[in-house]
Parts: sequence; structure tokens; C-alpha cells
Amino acid sequence: MWFSFWRSKNRFTLDELRYLTDQLQKVQSVHEINKGFIIEALRLIAELITYGDQHDSAFFDFFMEKQVMGEFIRILKLSTTVSVSLQLLQTTSIMIQNLKNERAIYYLFSNEHINYLITYSFDFRNEELLSYYISFLRAISGKLDKSTISLLVKAENDSLMSFPLYVEAIRFAFHEESMIRIAVRSITLNIYHVGDESVNRFVTTRSLANYFRDLVSFLRKQCTDLSDLVHQASKNPSEELSSGIAAAVDEIEDNLYYFSDVISAGIPDVGKLITDNLLQLLILPLLLPCMTDEPVNVGFCVQDIKFCAVTSLYLLCCILRMVKIKDLANTIAAALFCPRVAFLAVSEVKTNGCFASSSVRNEYETNHCSNGDFRNMKVTIPEDTSLPGGADGSALREVLLSYLISGSDELVLGSLVLLATLLQTKELDESMLDALGILPQRKQHKKLLLQALVGESSGEDQLFSLGSSSVRESFGGDFESYLHKLKDQYGISCSVFEAKSSPRLCRHQVLDALVRLFSRLDVSAEALWDGGWLLRQLLPHNVADVNRQHLQLLRERFNSCCHGVLEEAKGFWPDVLLTVITDEWKRSKKAVEASSPRRELKDIVIPSNKSRHRDFIPNDSSFAAGENMCELVKVFVLLCQLQMFFYGKPLPDQPPFSEPSLMPKNSRAEAAGLVDIVPKPGVEVKLFHTIPCIIAFEKGKERHFRFLAFSLGTSGWLVLGEDLPVGRELGVVRVVAPLAGCNPRVDDRHLRWLHLRIRPSSLPSFENLSSTARARGKAKSMVDGRWTLAFKDEESCRSALSMVLDEINLQSLEVGSRLKPLLDLSSPHDLPGKPEAEGSTLNR
Repeated sequence: MWFSFWRSKNRFTLDELRYLTDQLQKVQSVHEINKGFIIEALRLIAELITYGDQHDSAFFDFFMEKQVMGEFIRILKLSTTVSVSLQLLQTTSIMIQNLKNERAIYYLFSNEHINYLITYSFDFRNEELLSYYISFLRAISGKLDKSTISLLVKAENDSLMSFPLYVEAIRFAFHEESMIRIAVRSITLNIYHVGDESVNRFVTTRSLANYFRDLVSFLRKQCTDLSDLVHQASKNPSEELSSGIAAAVDEIEDNLYYFSDVISAGIPDVGKLITDNLLQLLILPLLLPCMTDEPVNVGFCVQDIKFCAVTSLYLLCCILRMVKIKDLANTIAAALFCPRVAFLAVSEVKTNGCFASSSVRNEYETNHCSNGDFRNMKVTIPEDTSLPGGADGSALREVLLSYLISGSDELVLGSLVLLATLLQTKELDESMLDALGILPQRKQHKKLLLQALVGESSGEDQLFSLGSSSVRESFGGDFESYLHKLKDQYGISCSVFEAKSSPRLCRHQVLDALVRLFSRLDVSAEALWDGGWLLRQLLPHNVADVNRQHLQLLRERFNSCCHGVLEEAKGFWPDVLLTVITDEWKRSKKAVEASSPRRELKDIVIPSNKSRHRDFIPNDSSFAAGENMCELVKVFVLLCQLQMFFYGKPLPDQPPFSEPSLMPKNSRAEAAGLVDIVPKPGVEVKLFHTIPCIIAFEKGKERHFRFLAFSLGTSGWLVLGEDLPVGRELGVVRVVAPLAGCNPRVDDRHLRWLHLRIRPSSLPSFENLSSTARARGKAKSMVDGRWTLAFKDEESCRSALSMVLDEINLQSLEVGSRLKPLLDLSSPHDLPGKPEAEGSTLNR
């Protein structure tokens, strides 16, 4: 029969299907001689059935009449070779995927052949076989609807007793191969979204509900692995660690989005299962107590992993943003009012096992939970429970605010992103935002107006009290109920949240922390921009809650920045300073006025390029100076915009610069005929005010030039020109370099030599600086050029030095003059705003 494929030129005929079926029916054993034919026959039958589904229903009629699926099962029982099992799974998968006829699908699913294949004991040690099996399950799940799903389950007395497709699929939910895990998620989601009530009840039964617990346990392991990578990167950042963090972040976010997709199916009780497991296994015992800046030891099997606060902040943001469950979001927010010591009892809890469900046995359990060591997770908190910036027992909300005041750059970013995430979480009750102190001003007014309209006198008094704090405020809403829920259901008491606390006091605490953040010198500009966004969300239109001490602190910080910007006008890059300010002005305005934060959540844990390319930049180079200038400008621009906002000035699209000054009479630029021409090699130039010199760009090859330094507005150049033979006073430009940053210096030993530093003509892109440095070599890429000019005598050298210094001074003065409108923002006549508000914590 292995010669059978020579029979027919046209394979897509009913006779061909009949012949293949007859030959399969004759098979009594599977061995090396007939194995090849059987595999090819199975493959061709799949092609013929798919063809018949599209062209001739007689093909599938014959398939049903001869019960070919039964023959498939018989062949499988006879076979002991993996290759036949592989082909049979592939054949069945192809038929299921490609059949469009509903009658054909009903037939395939209506007998027990499909369930037999699902529950068959394949040798899954063969990775290829497992891959084909999972594809087979996925093909089945893709054809499920309310009619077909009932054909694959077993029910008794209106109660579903078994569902092999679901049970067998979740066995591999935590397989070490990511593609297997992804496929299993797809299968389960296809099942959940069918919406069959009996199936929905089945997946939430006690034995199968452990699947959701196992999902959280698996997620918890991924979180501890991520924290370990983040901890290592904080000590010794590298490209390899950054790549590892990015991959871990993608895995965690995929899992959380899977939770979100499961919830969107609308299965009763699943949301509660996910909420309870996330709280009891991950959030309460691990993420919340690890929000402090002191690493917390996590005992995990035989490993000791440092679970850091930055990772906790990132994970809380992910959960709030991706798992949209009202109870979960409000419980997390309420827990922020509890001290860390309140979570100690919860953190000592031991789970019932990482993947303890008796129905969920898989390779991951075998490989990673050997000897039962992995079944217990324990979070150990150090005995010293003092919190940064506060006494023992400070609420976690206070910890967040303390990070803004004194935390590292990473903790500042994490805290700001968490506050922004809470602010934008639609599932949070407004009373919760009010208690956190981040209820936007427009929503505060709306709440008070509603209270006034329904006759609550306190709401009317507060609405028209013009900022008076004499009126007693309350949080109301669901805030109190979630505090009680934490205590009654999870045993966590929020006793540190004093009864005298009020929404007004909470708002002032947040504003105080933000103002102190803007006053800090050790925080990156990018983090300050995030703080600017949060401030504008809280105070979108006016500064009623800002007191004079706030403004005084901001003014002092702004004055410091103004001094720094004036120093930059005399530094390496004054010729690009106005351009950089203009570009950063637009970016800052867009970032601060955006409807949502510009940051991706993963920015909290992935080290920035800046921290990785510092090793490639010498501290005294123009590259380092340019990076520092850009950082200063970002802070300066943000503070300018905050000053204008606080003083009630409209924020323009462009920074308000002065008009360019008139050119001085008898300037060197005018004498050289370069007023309207940008100097570049080949341009003719008048040789007035030039000084003869010698320079060697290559060893042993000296060249004679005429040296000229001149400024033109905010620009300036160093020019080396040569005489033209046509006239004594005309020359041609041969070499051009920027004037700014040249740092002229006469040689200590050779008083006729003038040393000049030559920086790039344009500001480099610092985002790609580290990769450029590695590609070209550190020394070549990151070091400025040098000129050494030799003059005929010491007087000529001193004249050249004086010329360079004069033109640098003119250039700096022009840049400072153009900046004057921005610098004048630091000296308003009167401070707006009210006196220091009652309850302010600035002096505490």
C-alpha cells in the first residue's frame, strides 16, 4: 500500500478519500514499514476534508459514514511512535481550524473522540508533541460558542461534572516555555468569553478556583525575580541587566493584562477570586510592606531576594492600571493609610503552595518546587520598622510623600507615578482620592456644590468660605467602609489615620511635598516634570490652596536656576542655549498640560540611558557640560512655567525672549564681511583684525593661517583663513570651529603658543551617546578637539587671547540680554496666594 500515491493524478477526489480510508482500516499494527504511509494518509485526509468543506459536502458525508475519526483513535491506540501521534494531532487541528460548516463541527465535537484525544496520555517529554497538543487544544477553543461548548462537557442533573478541555489546558498554565503559557491563556479566555453559565460555575468551583490562586503565586515569583534584577541594576547597571528587567516587565504586564481579559468576560465571582488572591498572596504580604526604602528580605525556597521599594511601587501601579476591579483599587488605596507594622502579621502568612491545586500538575511544579521547598513563601521584615521622614508607624501614604521630600530619584519617580495612577484610576471612589489629598480641585468644587444643593450646610459653607479651614470637613463616600473592610476581612488596622485628619489637611500635605520636591537639587528634571504634571492636575485653574511660603520656596529655587542659566551663557554651549530652552519649553508645556502622564510604567524600574553612558563621558568635556546644561534647562523651564502659573500669567507656546541687540559698531564680524554670511570653508573673508599663526593638523606638516575670532549675536566662531593671491586684504576660510567653550589659554612654557579647546558645532544626542561611544571607542568619541596656535611673538599671542576673550564676552552678554524676560520672573513685586495655610506641614 505504500505505492498507493502513484495511483491518481488528481488527489482531490472522493475516490482518493475512499481509498485512503480503506487502507487505514486495513492497518492492524503500526511499525517502521507502514509508518510513513500512515503519516502521509493522515495528512492527505486533512487536505481532502478541508477541500470538501469548501467544494463538495459529499467528502464530509463519507467521513461521517465511515467514522474516520474512530479510525484515527484506533490508529493512535496501535501506535507507539511519536511521529504518528504528531501527525494525528496536526490532522485533527487542521480539520477543526478550517471547517466552516457548522454541521461538520457539531459532528466532530458530538462524539467522545475529541475528548478522548484531549485526555489521552501523550508523552509530553517530547517538546514537539506538547507543542502540537497545545495547538490542538487551541484549535478546539477557537470553535467554541454556546452551542458547541455543550458537546465537550459532561453534565449530571443540570450540574457540569467535567470539562476535559479546560482541565487539561490549565495543567500547562505555568510551563517554562512562554509560548505554551500564552497558548493556554488564549484557550482559557476563549472558554471564559463563551458565557455559558454552567461552565462559568464549573471554573469557579473549589477544585478549579485554585487556578486563579496559582496564577497569583506564579506572578509573585516573577515579581521577586524582577526585584532581584532591579536590586542588582541599582548596584551595577549594565545593558544585560536592563534587557533582563525589560523582559521580566513584559512577562509581568502580560500576566496582569490576562487578569484584565479574564475579568472582562464577566464571570460571577472571578473578580472576587482574583481580588482576594492578589491581596492575600501579593499585595498585603509583600508589595505594601516593601514600599519602604530599606530592602526587605524575601525568604523564597533557598534563595534570599531583596525586594526593593522601587519594584513595589512599579507593581502597584501596574495592578491599578491593568486590573480594573473597584474593590481591589479601593482596598489598595485604603491600605495606604495603614502603617507598615500593620502588615507584619499578614506578611508572615504561609500560602497553601505555589501551585497546590490537585487538578493543576505541571512541569513547572516538578522543576521548581522539588522537595516541597517552594511551597511556602515568607516575607521577613527587619525588626527596625522606622520609616523615612517619620516616626515608627507612619502610614504608607506618608512614606510616599516622604520620598518626594528626601527619597532617591527612582523613589521620587515611583511615588509620583503611583500618585498619578491613583488619580487616574476610574475605579477609585472620590472620597478615597480626597483622603489621599489628590482629588483635583474641579472635583472638590463639584462635590461641595452637590452637598450644598442637597442641603448639607457644611458643603455650602466650604464652597463659599474662600479657603477658610474653620469648617469641619469629612471624607464620606466609601472611604470609611474600606477601612473597616481591611480590619474585618484582612486583620489590618489603619489606626494611624487620625480622626482630626481632613481633606484640606491631606491636600496641603501633598502640596507641601510637591513644593519641597521642586526645591530639591538632587532630583532629575524628568522626575520634576512628572511632579509638575501632578500639580497641574490638582490645581488646574488657580492657586487657592498655595500659600506664600510655598511660593517663597519656589522663588528661591527659581533664583538658583536663573543663576545657573546665566553661568551657562558663559559656558560651553551659549550659542545653542536659546534653542534648547525653546525646545524644552514646548516639551515641558506639553508634558505638564497633558491629560495623562507621559511616562511608561516600566520607566520606574528600567535604568535610564543617562546612568549607563556616564562612564563614556569625561567630566571636563563639552559633552558632560552639554548634558548638564540640558538638565538645568529642563528644571529652569519647568520653574518658569510654574512661576507664570502661580502668578496668574498665561503660558505662551514660546518662551518670552528679548529681541536681538543691535550689532556694535566696528565689530570684527562687520570688518571681516561676515555679517550676513555663516562662515564655512571656501567663503571669502576680509583679513582685517586677523593675526598670522602656524598650526599643524598632522605631525610634521605645519600650515600658515590668519586667525580670527568673532561673535555675531548669540553665535561665535574661530576662523583660520588663507591669503588670496588677488589682493592683500582678502582671504578664504579654510577651517571653522565654535567660539563658545574654546577655553583659551597661553602655554606656561611657550608664551607664543595659544591652546584652544574645540567642541562639536552642534549639541550631541545624549539618548544615543552610549551606543555611539561603544561603536567608535571611548577616547575618540567622547574627547574634545584641541588647537595649538603658534604666533610670531608673545605680543601677537596676547592679542589673539584678548580677541577671543572679548568676543566670548560679547556673545555671553547677548545671550544674557535675550534671557532677561525669563529671568525677571524671579522678582515679582508681590507674592500672590494666601498666608501659610492652617495645617501646613512645611515646618513640621
